[in-house]
Amino acid sequence: MPHYLSRGSVPKKRHTAHRTAPGFKNEGIFYEEVITTQGFSRAYSITYHLRPPTRVKHIEAAGPIAVEAAEQPVLRHHHLKSGTIPVSGDPVTGRVPMFTNSDVTLWRCRPAQPQAELFRNAVADEVVFVHKGSGRLLTHFGVLPVKPFDYVVIPRCTTYKFEFDTAVQPDLLVVEAAGQIDVPPKYLNHDGQLRLGAPYSERDLHGPTDLFVIDDENDTPVLIKDGSRLSRYVLAGHPFDVIGWDGQVYPFTFNADDFEPITGTIHQPPPIHLTFETPGFVLCTFAPRMLDTHPDAIKVPYAHSNVESDEVLYYVRGKFGSRRGVEEASFTLHPHGIPHGPHPGTIVASRDMKWTDELAVMVDTFRPLFVTKQAMALDDPKYPFSWLD
Repeated sequence: MPHYLSRGSVPKKRHTAHRTAPGFKNEGIFYEEVITTQGFSRAYSITYHLRPPTRVKHIEAAGPIAVEAAEQPVLRHHHLKSGTIPVSGDPVTGRVPMFTNSDVTLWRCRPAQPQAELFRNAVADEVVFVHKGSGRLLTHFGVLPVKPFDYVVIPRCTTYKFEFDTAVQPDLLVVEAAGQIDVPPKYLNHDGQLRLGAPYSERDLHGPTDLFVIDDENDTPVLIKDGSRLSRYVLAGHPFDVIGWDGQVYPFTFNADDFEPITGTIHQPPPIHLTFETPGFVLCTFAPRMLDTHPDAIKVPYAHSNVESDEVLYYVRGKFGSRRGVEEASFTLHPHGIPHGPHPGTIVASRDMKWTDELAVMVDTFRPLFVTKQAMALDDPKYPFSWLD
């Protein structure tokens, strides 16, 4: 979790009356809401509302979200070109699932309209990678500016709404995590601070800048997702009525261009790119970096057999030195059980290179990952044979 933040007005002590100005009609106090993780055993935040956050006027089913794995009669590598998926829906309803298992679902989204209603994911943390577009994320924690190449980390049960500028078509990669998104423990010292030598620091993590207090008692719908089920709760007032909060559970951004790559005289393994982790997968950032300096170094990754993980790479920017035929917004899936490695000719081509400008997002899962039916429409069936000369 990110470091402690405090915004707006909070009382001196937790769980004590946070009194309003004289004449305030709701019992003379602001209403405390405690937001916890893993029961009460891990990070939490405490928010203070103008009115109780529990007032519900209507509940209705809002339909299922089906994420269906495609029939895959053989185990093989996949290459999907997702850059031209149709513009559709909004930042929530326009999501198209690409890969899935019990720990994670990866979605692509090129929204056609602004987000229509407030949204809350009840059972999963989300990481929204902003490939293109800029704007802000509005939540009960306040305003969070977003820009290209931001990882927008949204803890589960955060009610939110994206507002993107209209100048550039937003283009998003969404990682929906069943487990909690964490800063890797190996990057933290005994005191919980990011170590000197970690590839990013607290200064690179950006929480909400300002409160976004909405004092509105009109009916307000919130679309809630828990797994494949959607429900619509109509609240008796707007949930963004928070006048203050503090804690370590809140949405934040980390920009991929702030990742500080770790390099060596010879090729370093993928864990050096580790950015976030969960119990079921890791998320890594392949950032622009100096290449290996040993005179005999092979500057592209060695052939690798994935013994206990499936590897997805999403290609964001630049030229990826070990791979032919990929383009911006391509995915490759290199699954368990079969080796993958640099394409023919890339080893020789890399010998005189001193720097790579590639930017890519990698998700390595610890359980097999399945391609969805929608993704198979984007698949190149010739990709498994692309290592032939």
